[in-house]
Amino acid sequence: MRRSLAFLVGALLAGVLAAPAVAADDDGSEGFTINDPRITESSGLVASRAHPGVYWTHNDSDDGAFLYAVDSKSGDTVATVTMSGVGAPRDVEAISIGPNGHLYVGDIGDNLGGTWDHVWIYELPEPKELKDQTVRATQYDVKYADGARDAEALMVHPKTGRVYVVSKNEDGGGLYEGPAQLSASGTNVFKRVGDVDLWVTDGAFSPDGKQLAVRGYFGGIAYEWNGGQLKKQGRLSVPLQGQGESMTYTPDGSALLYGSEGGGSSVESGNVPGGDGKSSSGGDGSAAGDGEGDGDGMEGDFKMGAIALAAALAVVYGLKRLLRRGD
Repeated sequence: MRRSLAFLVGALLAGVLAAPAVAADDDGSEGFTINDPRITESSGLVASRAHPGVYWTHNDSDDGAFLYAVDSKSGDTVATVTMSGVGAPRDVEAISIGPNGHLYVGDIGDNLGGTWDHVWIYELPEPKELKDQTVRATQYDVKYADGARDAEALMVHPKTGRVYVVSKNEDGGGLYEGPAQLSASGTNVFKRVGDVDLWVTDGAFSPDGKQLAVRGYFGGIAYEWNGGQLKKQGRLSVPLQGQGESMTYTPDGSALLYGSEGGGSSVESGNVPGGDGKSSSGGDGSAAGDGEGDGDGMEGDFKMGAIALAAALAVVYGLKRLLRRGD
């Protein structure tokens, strides 16, 4: 995927300021660290429905047809699933879970900036037993009604089972709705049904299906789902991370978890607008707001980038002064 100044600055800040999150409860709501050395580009995250405290993730790009079940108590991988029947994954960017208990994996990234004529979604039942195994998946061909594009966010609505994708663009993305039933025998055309005012790297539905959350590198937005007629609820407290790529709700919907690429990356917790405030972010990149105030949308993302850049320069300047004093 394309690298940008925004998350390079984020990487600097994360290395200087961020501390690994420590699991404090059974559902992972306080965050955890991914210990598996194979997981260096965690790009999607979803809470297991069959195994409390377990979260599914995967690497970015063409790592292979692998999914990893991570125990939030220890941060260790407790099962590796190899998907069969899917060919060679190209740019796996997202994972979600449907009301049928199936995992949906989005091979929807486009490193060429939106030129591939089709992308893929894989569906497989969540394993009942946590062990290394091969599971056969169904592969769906996907095209967009308005032409090829890059995307990193795939969400399955927890009540209807309908699949949605949010495209990735610096000027804001589009919300795309898939067919009521995906077909393995033909092309599934996703149609644009709304706009998302953010450079989106992942998204997730709340467990009750009433809220859609999306994140970028430095910010995030919560929307009231409202049957697909998005209504902005507020900004999300997205932590500063090296390369913020993933997010999911905890199973009870009381907190949002944010993941990042990189070896030994931390998954950090944040509040849910309109929630009970049970959990707090490990490092706020933006304050949770009430909707239409300053800092919403793309403007907020760019403001956060500017703040992060200034902070990074201050850190570098301070280090240089210390080094000079030591000479």
